[in-house]
This record gives sequence, structure tokens and C-alpha cells, in this order.
Amino acid sequence: MTSTIDVRAARRLALCRAGLLKPEWTGMPTRASGHGKRAHAACHRIIQRFGYLQLDTVSITGARSHAIVLHSRLDGFDPAFAEELLRPGEPIFEYWGHEASWLPIELYPVFAFRREQFRHHPWWGDLVGDHPEVAESLRCRIRDEGPLRSLDMEGSGSQGWWDLKVAKKVASALWSSGELAIRERRNFQRTYDLAERVIPDSWRDQRMPKEEALEVLVLRALTGHGWATTGTIAQTFRLLQRDVVAALDRLLESGKVVQCALVVDRRRASRGWIRPADLELATRLETVRPRRDRGVLLSPFDPVLWDRNRVQRLFGFHQMLEIFKPADKRIYGYYCLPVLAGERLVARYDLKADRKRGVLHILSRRFEGNDPARPATVADGEGADVALDRFARAIGLEVETAAT
Repeated sequence: MTSTIDVRAARRLALCRAGLLKPEWTGMPTRASGHGKRAHAACHRIIQRFGYLQLDTVSITGARSHAIVLHSRLDGFDPAFAEELLRPGEPIFEYWGHEASWLPIELYPVFAFRREQFRHHPWWGDLVGDHPEVAESLRCRIRDEGPLRSLDMEGSGSQGWWDLKVAKKVASALWSSGELAIRERRNFQRTYDLAERVIPDSWRDQRMPKEEALEVLVLRALTGHGWATTGTIAQTFRLLQRDVVAALDRLLESGKVVQCALVVDRRRASRGWIRPADLELATRLETVRPRRDRGVLLSPFDPVLWDRNRVQRLFGFHQMLEIFKPADKRIYGYYCLPVLAGERLVARYDLKADRKRGVLHILSRRFEGNDPARPATVADGEGADVALDRFARAIGLEVETAAT
């Protein structure tokens, strides 16, 4: 028998599981000030909930995506702290999750099947086999000299690497296959080291069978999403659709998931899946009344936003990332941050940080509704203002309107 869920319930459940409602509903921390143990623990709990924290290099707004994701959930959070999270001894590691991501350390054995697959790099083929001398030079240098930054490949030790681009690709291939690991990041630059010097033996020595690993990842995806289609589940950790279908069948038989259709206008519009506990939670969330005047800015790579079809279904919001469009072809802006106010996405800001002048420029602010220049309600406008002010204070800049 297939259960059903309506759009409002699925939306509230998504926000609840994403840590964007009150803590009594989400079970997640809502504050992380300073750089101490409590801040670390709060960040790790958020990574635990999703199973990944996606990384991205773009910092035009004054903070990178992973910092914005954490800031949107943690009052008092210093976005600069996000750059310090990956350090030796921390319970996270860097690998291919949704994209390049920081993941909970207990997922290291789960991704054994992917490290095996990536012995042939997914984009570049058998780089290590094609360039054995470069691979061996990297191994020897890291073993004998210690951790190696990407920038260090440009130094004197790189004289034998006639093609620096090849050396960096080979390093990435060795990391993808599990020979190397990312020890830390400095100024967002990767530092490579031997996996045995980064990943604790207790995790590195484990190898989870692929079928079991797929079930773990499917359940982790649903833990972060609440309700989701098969496609969304597959995209969460970049799994093959057929593998996800097989894993869902096994989980259905064991009672760990149930089939659940999203109902739109009294019709079943989308087939999907949900954990039994979340189906019950969705019913209890009917009493929630999120405050629409308490807005937060979301990264375009937020786990709530990267699946554009899902965002359209649940929020009626046309999510776009226009980084690769020419300026005159953009509708909203280069790197827009949507505003979540209550349970609605009410606006989006295109921002540019100017550290030298100490200001945060508003290049564009557009509201949802018939008039992009004006909020649909007073609460929407207040939510957008609160979200912008909260973000600007966190990155230490004054808001300055450059254009509207």
C-alpha cells in the first residue's frame, strides 16, 4: 500500500530534516559561537544529518557555500570558522559525496565501492596507469617529505613534472582511488597526504559490501530530505538509478522505508519514498507555524535547493544558478542567495563582498510574486531584511546598495 503526503507536509518535513525549523522539531543545534568544541560539535551534527557538506570555491558573497549552509542553521556562527573544519583528528573526511564534500568519518568504509570504481578516474580515465612516473613521484615525495599542497607542486620538487596540470590530475586520481587523502585545507587549497596518515585505521581497515553500502546511503539521503523521489535519492550521493531502485526494494521489504506519493490538487503527482518515522513526523508538523519575519539566506548549493525540480514541487520557486551565463543573459544574478522566511522562499539576493572597503553590495534584490521590486507581504520584506542583516554581521561587512 502506498502512503500519501501533501505538498505543505512534505515542505515542512524537508525544512525540519534540514535543520531549518525550531530545534524541538529538528533535533538539531541552532547556535554555534566562537571556534571551540561546541561550535565543532554543532557543525558535525549538521554534516551528520545530511551525510555531506558540499564544497564550492565561489566566495563572491564573502563566504563560500559550505560556510553559508552552516551559518543559515547556526546563530552566532562565524563563516570563517567553516574553513577550519577539516583538520587532522576531526570526525570528517573529504571525498566525492554529492560533489566534492566533507563527510562523516563513519561513511569512509561505505564509500569503498566508489574508491574501487575510481581507480579509473570518472572523467580522465586511467591517469595513474598513463602517467606511472608522475604517480610514483607524488607517492615518494609525500611519503618522504610529508603532506603536499596543490601549490607545492609548482615548487622545485616539480621539476620532473613537465606538465603541472597532469601532476594535479594524478594527485586527484590517487585521492579518488583512496591512496591519498585530503589532510586539511588552507586558504581552500587541498593538502594531500597518504591515506594511512589521515584516516584512522579503525575506519580505513573496514570495507562495506556494495549492497549494504547502497542501503546506508539511501537511508542517509532520506534522513536529510524527509520525503524524496527515487531520482532525488540517487542524485544525493551520485548513485546509479538502478542501484538505488534495488536498494529501495530491499529496504521496503525490511520495513525501513515506505512508498509515499506526493499529492498535488488532490491528485498523486509524484511517486516517492519516506522513512516510517518521518511519515509520522510529517503529521505532527501540521501544527507548526514558522515565523515568516525570521529570514535566513541559503546557499544555492544548500541540500534543500540543489534539486531544482524538487524545489519547484515543494516551494513553487524557480531555483537557478547563473554563474556560467553571460551577464546579459542572467535573470537574477551571478550567485543568488534565496531567502527562506518561515516555510517559503520569498526573495533572492545577488551580493558582492568588498573586503577592502568593508561593504557588502546588493547587486540585486528580487521578491517572489507579481512585483519583483516589492515583497508580497510585510512579513516577507521583514524576513528578507533580517536575513541580509544577519549575514552581513556574520561576515563583518556593512550593507551598501550598489544597484536594485
